[in-house]
Amino acid sequence: MYTFGTMIHQLKENPKTIVFTEGTDARILEAASRLLAGNFLTPILLGSKEAVEEAAETEGYNIRGAQIIDPEKFDRFEEMVELFCEIRKSKGMTPEQARKILKSGNYFGTMLVKMGIGDCLLGGATYSTADTVRPALQIIKTKPDNKIVSSCFILVRPSATGDNEVLAMADCAINIKPTEDELVEICGETVACAKVFGVDPKVAFLSYSTFGSGSGEDVDKMHNACAKAKERYKDIPIDGELQFDAAVSPTVARTKCPDSPVAGYANTFIFPDINAGNIGYKIAQRMGGFEAYGPILLGLNAQINDLSRGCNALEVYSMAIITAALA
Repeated sequence: MYTFGTMIHQLKENPKTIVFTEGTDARILEAASRLLAGNFLTPILLGSKEAVEEAAETEGYNIRGAQIIDPEKFDRFEEMVELFCEIRKSKGMTPEQARKILKSGNYFGTMLVKMGIGDCLLGGATYSTADTVRPALQIIKTKPDNKIVSSCFILVRPSATGDNEVLAMADCAINIKPTEDELVEICGETVACAKVFGVDPKVAFLSYSTFGSGSGEDVDKMHNACAKAKERYKDIPIDGELQFDAAVSPTVARTKCPDSPVAGYANTFIFPDINAGNIGYKIAQRMGGFEAYGPILLGLNAQINDLSRGCNALEVYSMAIITAALA
């Protein structure tokens, strides 16, 4: 099973830098201090050098070795402005507009990744998911074969034996009502992410219906999306539409869909919309004893990830490792 220890070993072999857009936040500073102590990932903290160092000293965190970049004093700022104007020329971006926009940490940090100064970015401790995704879409853009940015959560239930249970759930954070074709893309990206965490994906397209036991537009959407995904990803076990109990319970699966190659043993779940996905992963997290990591953003040309505004320092630390390992 892919573990944080494996990721850390990988990062020691192939060191990365990670941009933190909120360099004075206490949670970021605590995580950065821990990363630096481990000597496997270099934080780039955005903010004035004085403010970042003062915040770290006040909180008692050692950030010696971190890079601190102040957007107000960045020596390559005009180069950044020129590149940003080129990227956004179809929108008529002027240098004056660019300078104003690039003073914002989320845009400035994303441009650092675009320019190769940082390998990846983790933001959102104090602002919304949309404020992380928007500059990523405008600057980093989606992969050539992708039309959307999506997300997944990796859920881990620790075991005393060390053989942790790991699941993938998508899309729980970005796409509100994905279409059939978007669900197919979400499936492919989630499968690829799940494999990084050691999951051998068995994919269930979830619904309130199992193989036509219910009817309606949402059932049709999941049935059709599943059929398209099977055609596109022929080497991955995929089935649906499935109710959640049929997807995870061998006993229920034997009754409802005994011939399914996935039912009863699914570990990668594609939800019909953000309502179901967000509710589902939080039930697993709060009542099922799973640790939830994410949202992990999928489909971009570089690894940009979002934090929950309610995150703690341990979550920042964990997400930084995941972000860098996926970069």
